[in-house]
Amino acid sequence: MTIQSIILAAGQGTRMCSDIPKVLHRIGGKTMLRHVYDLACQQGQGRGLINIVYGHGGERILEASRAFEADWTLQKEQRGTGHAVLQAVDWIMDDSAVLILYGDVPLLEAKTVTKLLALTEASPLALLTVKLAQPYGYGRIVRDLRGEVICIVEEKDADDIQKGITEVNTGIMAVRGVNLKSWLGRITDNNAQGEFYLTDIIGLAVQDGVTVATMEPADAAEVMGINNREQLAHLERSFQLKIAGKLMRNGVTLRDPSRFDVRGEISVGRDVEIDVNVILEGRVSIGNNVKIGANVIISDSELGDDVVVQAHSIIESSQIGAGCRVGPYARLRPETVLDEKVHIGNFVEIKKTSVAQGSKINHLSYVGDAVVGANVNIGAGTITCNYDGANKHQTVIEDGAFIGSDTQLVAPVTVGKNATIGAGSTITRDAPQNALTISRVKQVSLDGWKRPEKKRN
Repeated sequence: MTIQSIILAAGQGTRMCSDIPKVLHRIGGKTMLRHVYDLACQQGQGRGLINIVYGHGGERILEASRAFEADWTLQKEQRGTGHAVLQAVDWIMDDSAVLILYGDVPLLEAKTVTKLLALTEASPLALLTVKLAQPYGYGRIVRDLRGEVICIVEEKDADDIQKGITEVNTGIMAVRGVNLKSWLGRITDNNAQGEFYLTDIIGLAVQDGVTVATMEPADAAEVMGINNREQLAHLERSFQLKIAGKLMRNGVTLRDPSRFDVRGEISVGRDVEIDVNVILEGRVSIGNNVKIGANVIISDSELGDDVVVQAHSIIESSQIGAGCRVGPYARLRPETVLDEKVHIGNFVEIKKTSVAQGSKINHLSYVGDAVVGANVNIGAGTITCNYDGANKHQTVIEDGAFIGSDTQLVAPVTVGKNATIGAGSTITRDAPQNALTISRVKQVSLDGWKRPEKKRN
């Protein structure tokens, strides 16, 4: 049976107290609407099989969701959930199973949807319900003495007995297309709100002799909607704890799962240790035996095996090779590439720079728009002066070079292989290989100078 999904995303969300349409608020770095759209796509759907009904903030929603392969239907007036689905009635195929989803219910799981859809093989209407200790505000599931669903009563229309029912409607359902179109044509706005309730199709199905199939999700958080900032924060933590649990089951140590955030797509190896307040954003790949300190932010980056990232470091759009050590208080900006066993120390900033194997930039330095060779040592306070006020220029530091502390390398400039730059120098011309270059008063290169060697015990 073909599966079609209708995502209702037209609500104004006034309780969010925001200029941003409710469905564009984010959980785990993705908009709520994106979460629901991705869920629909997991049913093997694409253009022609997903319809998003939008209204409030329509232009912003369309702009933020341009990559979606979906049909879009405008609900000009918000007159209830039934009215919203009616806007897409001509799109519904008779022989399909239509999945009704909500743009502000972002945590529904694919396995739950799969089970719900399977119920439509035996019944033309399958409903997702949940039992809540505090059901206030939800439509109640009313059953007969045999336990069969006979109708749903909304909170404003419920009497005292019905308000005591703890099983409530989630609004999420799967309905055969031909039946859905028939029932939608028969619903009315004869209720306290003067709206067309989608839930009224339950009573109509019962009138037609249909047994309504029901099931509950494994976790009530799956079906919780978001109407205000408190609910947004609550579901954010539910989402994060679920990810944390999966990571820990796969061999990751989290020092405090409640203080860890993923805002994108990550892959993590075995025996990884992550301290508190770490944020992983975008696409992040972490190898085996990696240790990440407290208060680290990593976005769109790849970390090889045995990497250590110390506390308070920020890594953006970078590649870090095996055995590297970064931080504390280091910042790797986009297009940084570190080869194996590179050391980037405290208060060091790297930008658009490749650093070859075994090199060290350990203290208080800025290296940008540079190519750094292997086994280079860059002393504290070194700066590559890459910007002339109009254009960026490159600094090249070849293998084995030693850059003394408090050096300014004014790009474009090349420091040759095994060259040494004396501390406090400003280098404006290429420094030859195997020589000491000093520029304290004037730049001098000394041929035949021999670099000091470590004393042997």
